[in-house]
Amino acid sequence: MAPAPKKILLAISVAFGSTLSIPLAKAADNIELPTIAVTANPLGVASDEMVTPVSTLSGRELSLQRESTLGETLKSIPGVSSTYFGPNASRPVIRGLDGERVRMMQNGVGILDASSLSFDHAIALDPLVIEQIDVVRGPAALLYGGSAVGGVVNAIDHRIPKEAIDGITGRSEVRFGGAENQKNGAIVLDAGNGVLTIHADAYKRKTDDLDIPGYAMSRRKSEATGESREHKGRLVNSGSDADGGAIGASIALENGYVGMSYSTFNNKYGTVAEPDVTIDMKSDRWDFASELRDLGTIISKVKVRMAYTDYKHRELEDGEVGTTFKNRGVEGSIEATHGNIGPLSGVVGVQFHNSRFEALGEEAFVPANRTSTQAVYLYEELPLDTVKLTFGGRVEHAKIESRGGADFGPSESRSFTPYSLATGALFTLNDQWSLTTNLSHNERAPSYFELYADGVHVATDQYEIGSSNLDKERSNGIDAQLRWKQDHNSFSIGAYYTRFSNFIGLFNSGNLVNEEGEAGQADSDIAEAEFKGARAVFKGIEAEGKFRVYDRTGSLDLNLRGDYVRATNRDTGGSLPRISPLKLGFGLDYRYNRFGSRLDVLHAFKQNRTDENELTTDGYTLVNATLTYKLPSPQPFQLEAFAKAYNLLDQTIRDHTSILKDIAPMGGRSLLVGLRGEF
Repeated sequence: MAPAPKKILLAISVAFGSTLSIPLAKAADNIELPTIAVTANPLGVASDEMVTPVSTLSGRELSLQRESTLGETLKSIPGVSSTYFGPNASRPVIRGLDGERVRMMQNGVGILDASSLSFDHAIALDPLVIEQIDVVRGPAALLYGGSAVGGVVNAIDHRIPKEAIDGITGRSEVRFGGAENQKNGAIVLDAGNGVLTIHADAYKRKTDDLDIPGYAMSRRKSEATGESREHKGRLVNSGSDADGGAIGASIALENGYVGMSYSTFNNKYGTVAEPDVTIDMKSDRWDFASELRDLGTIISKVKVRMAYTDYKHRELEDGEVGTTFKNRGVEGSIEATHGNIGPLSGVVGVQFHNSRFEALGEEAFVPANRTSTQAVYLYEELPLDTVKLTFGGRVEHAKIESRGGADFGPSESRSFTPYSLATGALFTLNDQWSLTTNLSHNERAPSYFELYADGVHVATDQYEIGSSNLDKERSNGIDAQLRWKQDHNSFSIGAYYTRFSNFIGLFNSGNLVNEEGEAGQADSDIAEAEFKGARAVFKGIEAEGKFRVYDRTGSLDLNLRGDYVRATNRDTGGSLPRISPLKLGFGLDYRYNRFGSRLDVLHAFKQNRTDENELTTDGYTLVNATLTYKLPSPQPFQLEAFAKAYNLLDQTIRDHTSILKDIAPMGGRSLLVGLRGEF
């Protein structure tokens, strides 16, 4: 039986849901929506004014795409897939790059957890309370560090209000159903008197085991290993029970604001790979943010962001604690916008990070360690008539220390000084057409697990060995994008090429070892894998478009998308593992008065360009449909009901980017219904 506070939360959510609606529902169909500033850009420009490819989800679109994890929420964006370790743990994969190469941020500050260490570790952030997500595709290491060589995902929740309000506003959402029989509710409230603004939010998420079409194990894996196919129709140990919330406040100043917030995140879920193992996760985070504007001609604006996180999760085996992971640390940045020097505008910033990670228990395959980084960066924009040039650089110092001990040997320490340089240009060809191009050099310091791992990693079913002799990861990249926009219509197509002179990857050594890492023993049945550098190339193409095809009785939009990435190990000539196949999709979005409907079709082709240690993945066609209806309600209250049908063809869908693709398919045909609103 759920505890009383959780019952109360759901009741409150339903109550508020009966008088609220979504933000973008206020815009009439024939009115072009306002341009949204991209928070991932230090100068706050809109996405179509940025040189780097950026996608933004907010308002109604975010509500329609919102899923249980951040990785699944963002899969509709070209070039983005997910690591999918079941329905509860999923990080975004951008252009074939994941883990440490995709920077996960919350309100411009890094999310401190253990999700990059292992695929079964969830991100310590729930999409239910997110207001906007910015995704920078391609190298963004200039502003956010070497770990952003693949891209940046910045989730904005407004827990520290940036603008003062006088009165009270809020939103709420409840949803039920889906393949995992989810029962979710969230409520967000902001209240103020024009000077002091207070924010509060709370959410509750509960799911059952995921319903799947057919068997959990693929036929290919059964034939390759001789294992029998069991667990038909249900993904065992995939349920979850999560809740959390936050309270924050800010004071409006004459030329800015200052504020703080506290948030908590709790998530208990099954790990899918092991039927008797669950993860009990908790993260507490304190945030501070301030911005001062109109300061003068030399320095016009100063922005400060800082967060302290206390993260811990326990892996429970049959109810007993087997392994505990802890990560505590602080991260922040101070950024100053200088006054315009002629047409030149830009920022200079300093960034710092200090964290202590510890793993205790039988599956602790990395030693206790400490990571500290300090960086300084510069970003400039120079508009010249129909051309805007961007350029900048970043220098970073990183120190990664291992405490050693037990099976990890003596303590060790490595220091690195990565630097990144980038330049780009935006050519405005006319009112509709523009062209962008970027050149970048990026460097990344190895992570603590790439340097010091030594033990069995159950999530990957490998004995992982780090190398403290690893050098910096280095890459050079180029990308270009052609954009067109006119009224309700838009289209973009882009291509990229990234060449790594030292790509740090986890490569199978070909040896079998036992749990102590010894080869040639009677119990040596675990594949050994080593972190080492290799030469690699990532290249691909992305395209998306939106076209108004009917605009009389209501409006009908046609949406198109497609992406393809190919990643090659230049040392062996073979393909790198877990690379997404070619994907093509289209959607139809019809709106008339209070009614809305949407059909989305995505076809992923068969992936047979595989690493020697992975199996081919069959293609699939995913068909989803959504219906929405704005219910009559007195102003300023608005309310919208929605229903979403998933996987209408009931296909067995296995995502090649998932390490569990052959034992954990996506959900089968299902229906989710919900209510959301705003006042």
